[in-house]
Amino acid sequence: MLDTKAFEEKMAKTVTAFERDLETIRAGRANPNVLSKITVDNYGTPSPINQVANITVPEARLLQIAPWDPGMLKAIEKAIMASDLGINPGNDGKVIRLVFPELTEERRKDLSREVKKRGEESKVAIRNIRRDAIDTMEKAEKKGELTEDDLKKDKEDIQKFTDKKNEEIDKIVERKTKEIMTV
Repeated sequence: MLDTKAFEEKMAKTVTAFERDLETIRAGRANPNVLSKITVDNYGTPSPINQVANITVPEARLLQIAPWDPGMLKAIEKAIMASDLGINPGNDGKVIRLVFPELTEERRKDLSREVKKRGEESKVAIRNIRRDAIDTMEKAEKKGELTEDDLKKDKEDIQKFTDKKNEEIDKIVERKTKEIMTV
């Protein structure tokens, strides 16, 4: 029997990374995670916005960004406008406000397609991990480290785990799509 824990951990990390990636897709309501990929120039060092400012959600469709250093307002505003967020920040000299507009039906469908696409990419990554695991198992069998019966059992185990992770991805895609379409 070959230890498949390393491959199972990689698959679990793929699912976790997929979930984290989906947090950046806005579903009509304000979510501070949409800013997680935006970096701002912090005295020569690119830093995520949440490391230079306090981000709050005072209303369902409003994000408020209060930089700890007031001199960072312009840099944060510039970084948001340069991002693909599609929202123009409002700056009152102390805080930046991001008002999230209602999503149009077409935009909701686009976001749903993007979620499904990212889900498929994650499933491909999981299948690649499975393929690597099977290659490792087959090499071990050729070297005599694994019997034919153990190889068959290990292949079944890794396939079951692969199927389980793919089901998780499908559920996550379904949940996020529902969230996007019903906001």
